[in-house]
Amino acid sequence: MLSLSPDAIAKPGVRPANPCFSSGPCAKRPGWSLDALSGALLGRSHRAPDGRARLNEVITRSRAVLGMPDDWRLGIVPGSDTGAVEMVLWSLIGERPVDVLAFESFSATWADDIMAQLRPPAARVLAADYGSLPDLGQVDWSHDVVLAWNGTTSGVCFPDGSAIPAERDGLVICDATSAAFAMDLPWEKLDIVTWSWQKVLGGEAAHGMLALSPRAVRRLEETPPPRALPKIFRLTSKGKLIEGIFRGDTINTPSMLCVEDALDGLRWAEAIGGLPVLIGRSKANLAVVADWVAQSDWAAFLARNAAERSSTSICLTIVAPWFRALDTGAQAKAAKRIVALLEAEGVALDIGSYRDAPPGLRLWGGATVETADLRALLPWLDWAEAQVRAEYA
Repeated sequence: MLSLSPDAIAKPGVRPANPCFSSGPCAKRPGWSLDALSGALLGRSHRAPDGRARLNEVITRSRAVLGMPDDWRLGIVPGSDTGAVEMVLWSLIGERPVDVLAFESFSATWADDIMAQLRPPAARVLAADYGSLPDLGQVDWSHDVVLAWNGTTSGVCFPDGSAIPAERDGLVICDATSAAFAMDLPWEKLDIVTWSWQKVLGGEAAHGMLALSPRAVRRLEETPPPRALPKIFRLTSKGKLIEGIFRGDTINTPSMLCVEDALDGLRWAEAIGGLPVLIGRSKANLAVVADWVAQSDWAAFLARNAAERSSTSICLTIVAPWFRALDTGAQAKAAKRIVALLEAEGVALDIGSYRDAPPGLRLWGGATVETADLRALLPWLDWAEAQVRAEYA
């Protein structure tokens, strides 16, 4: 692609109809308005029959849209996806050796929790730099394995479940918060899956979702936690799973406004055709960005392997010579300047790379983002880069 001088790049004539490209909380579904929450059970107890029914509806609709196996449990737990993952780690880690796959910020957090806080007798971290997955051939699947299916801060995801053996001794604990509802999850290769409402279906935060396979339930019931647990982390009582959690009896008080919003997203997903359509919408968003990157002289994917590129958290790095000539601090400032110009124009909000990631841009491409909006945004990225390139000339 021929490089143009900044003076040759005018402001694009088309703006995204929705400038929300944040990676969480993410864009609301197309057509969303506050009217969608008019039926929320405000001022009502979540333990009343109507409240429990709404919470259970979130569970049953989520199971149906995701195609979760009938013998899995699905519950609503405190603390969004982070809370769901922590509940599992504190309840289970220590019974057998652990392999933790760390290749971006959140998976690195789980590694730190395990190594520095939980300190199991035998654990190791299989790490990779931003832009790559760890060497999956090094994983010992007789161990418990902790992984993120999609690296929200690196734009790298598992292409499929082929690396995970169907027969394994350990449990596979999968943080799927930016993958659920946008990617095929191989349930038969996983044992514990977590996500939050605020990602692919555009819900608000508050609570997380925790899915358990029969193998995970058996471990929880047969092996007491190797440490004392606060009430908010307890999944068993007297050696048995607390079944109420998986029927809508939440451990603490949920926001019924957020519950109503989660239901709205699920109903929208059902109305447009369910999981295949959700996945297709996200893949279409990635394809539009990929076509643009192929023609760009300044932007590239942070994820180097095309098969491992996330269709939700689309992370871009800046490869222009003027940018690479800057030191690390100046690169961070230049990337933030691009983000600030786009925000000032009202065409893209919250698209800076995560604070621990290499300087660059991060575009959310989940199912609630319209492909037309991403297509309209891309010329604005060229415009903003040209302005900042001129400033640093």
